[in-house]
Amino acid sequence: MVFCVNKIDSYAPEQIEYGINRYQNETRRLYGVLDRHLADTKAEYLVGGKCTIADIAHWGWISAAGWAGINIDDFPNLKAWENRMWDRPAVQKGANIPDPYKMKELLADKEKMERHAAQSREWVQQGMREDAEKNKARSQK
Repeated sequence: MVFCVNKIDSYAPEQIEYGINRYQNETRRLYGVLDRHLADTKAEYLVGGKCTIADIAHWGWISAAGWAGINIDDFPNLKAWENRMWDRPAVQKGANIPDPYKMKELLADKEKMERHAAQSREWVQQGMREDAEKNKARSQK
């Protein structure tokens, strides 16, 4: 079972319910479009019987569904596609650069996911503070 915890706001200092709901609803809508497309075409991949740049471009966004608070189980064709993609050695190889891919591991362990979210939030917020300082210094010149 994957924990579907809302991580959309993981990088923000505060939760804004309207934004979270809007993002999740749009994500569900787009996942539904892809799920129906895969069902209707009975294709293994988004553009037919072979993996293309379309599949590669979509994989990261789909594989992180739980991070966005979306239960991929609600989209069985898309879930099967995501699993097919993950079974490809080249996808795993690419996902592990520059660091090992840990999304599936994180989604399976709520405590680990919360720790990772807190670390990520602090990293993003620190970068934003540093950028603000740099921009302030530039504008004072």
